Amino acid sequence: MVNKANSRPVTQSLKEYARGIAGGLLFSFPMLYTMEVWWAGFIAKPSDLLILMLVTFLLLLGYNRYAGMHPGVTWRSVVVDSFEELGLGLLLSFAMLLILNRIHFNGMGLDEVMGKVIIEAMAVSIGVSVGTAQLGTRNDEQEEEEEVARDTKSAMVVLALCGAIIVGGNVAPTEEVLLIAVEATPAHILFLALVSVLLCMIVVYFSDFRGTIRGEANSLAFNITFDTCLSYLIALAASAFMLWFFGRFDGESLWTCVAQSVVLGVITSLGASAGRLLIK
Repeated sequence: MVNKANSRPVTQSLKEYARGIAGGLLFSFPMLYTMEVWWAGFIAKPSDLLILMLVTFLLLLGYNRYAGMHPGVTWRSVVVDSFEELGLGLLLSFAMLLILNRIHFNGMGLDEVMGKVIIEAMAVSIGVSVGTAQLGTRNDEQEEEEEVARDTKSAMVVLALCGAIIVGGNVAPTEEVLLIAVEATPAHILFLALVSVLLCMIVVYFSDFRGTIRGEANSLAFNITFDTCLSYLIALAASAFMLWFFGRFDGESLWTCVAQSVVLGVITSLGASAGRLLIK
């Protein structure tokens, strides 16, 4: 956003900040109101927070590179925008948690304040990036540039991962995922996995992704199968990472961890397939 401010009127830059704030709150309000996220901030270790910030920054880099307002800009501009979005996410998280009385400076340690702010800020930051890009308008030339930038498998992976985390992040911290996984039988888990794959396939086939279903007819089945499998694998990976971060794997058996990933994967698979359409 800094690089944009240097080349655009102040009013235009303010509009971009406003879109970023709106997007950040839009995608993160459920997490801002979730008790399990507050608790995760209280018990999080500094190393975990550092990992979360690094992962979020990498996602911001990927999103700004492939699906931002100007996907054809230099990497320097992408890095600057990503840092600024991360900073805005931290400020928004601090302000909202302060307003909601979830952080205060009377008897609450700095570690707890920082933990809550950083964890909430990661979802807010991605929302800021998405809001800045998607709540604005594009001309025909920009849309053509974006389509070319996204017409790669690497772009597909980044957008699918962002979609999975944005959609699944609102559910991953809750106790319900563990409850469903513990009470489910292997047949239930298998059925959930099949449903997730089917949902991915339906979205991939009927949504006509840019660069997904294109070309000769004999490549249609391969494209659908490849994109479906890739989307589901990304969804499971995103599910496992979020569950691990929020401590849902602590002290659990391998089967329970896998079951939780599959349970959450029903939601993240939609995020990885349909979500990447909504945010690009």
